[in-house]
Amino acid sequence: MQELRCVITDDEEVDRLMVTSFVKRFPILDLKGVFEKAGDTLAYLETHPVDVLFLDIDMPGENGLELRKKAQQIPVCIFITAHPEYAVDSFQLDTLDFIVKPLKFERFASAIERIEKYMGIYKKASLYEASLGGDVIYIKEGHDQVKVQLHEILYLEALKDYTLLITPKKRHCVASNLGTLLNTEHFASFVRVHRSFAVQKQRVSKVSAHEVEMDNAASVPIGRSFKENLTFLL
Repeated sequence: MQELRCVITDDEEVDRLMVTSFVKRFPILDLKGVFEKAGDTLAYLETHPVDVLFLDIDMPGENGLELRKKAQQIPVCIFITAHPEYAVDSFQLDTLDFIVKPLKFERFASAIERIEKYMGIYKKASLYEASLGGDVIYIKEGHDQVKVQLHEILYLEALKDYTLLITPKKRHCVASNLGTLLNTEHFASFVRVHRSFAVQKQRVSKVSAHEVEMDNAASVPIGRSFKENLTFLL
């Protein structure tokens, strides 16, 4: 994959240095700028292409949320903040991940893995077409139309504006967000159990306090605000 151009914005010097050191440990990330203020970041973005934003939220002047609103053209935004109460607001602004300080390398690495997954399909995903047969959809992959049996899909995973369709043998991607898919009749047998996951009810084998286990032993996390949806699985 081509290097991803990124910038860091944080008003705290210690946090800027830490994020910078973490970024430099990933060859796929090409650090183009480190800024203390949102205004300086916006000025840079006016003349320089960037793929990834690493943003603090609580900053003097314009905060990170306001910065993201003005930089919607950047494909990926990762918020790194000491204020978890901003999580809901951040995900209304095309946020790929939200990390709560203090920042740990393992958590940062998982965000980079998510970035790579997202950018890897950024130009490949296409809309699906449902067949008249009801249990089949067709996914466009390159120049081919791939047939996917709906009953074979274990779960759906949200990836910003795209959704991964996970089957026992393969992952497929469609250019539609998770909420939109779940509102269609073709995915009526799926139930959302997490902000980023929905499972096919008949493929669930076990439900525990924190995760749903599918019939192929794959597990999906349960989000706290989605636990009431589990009554449909019982």
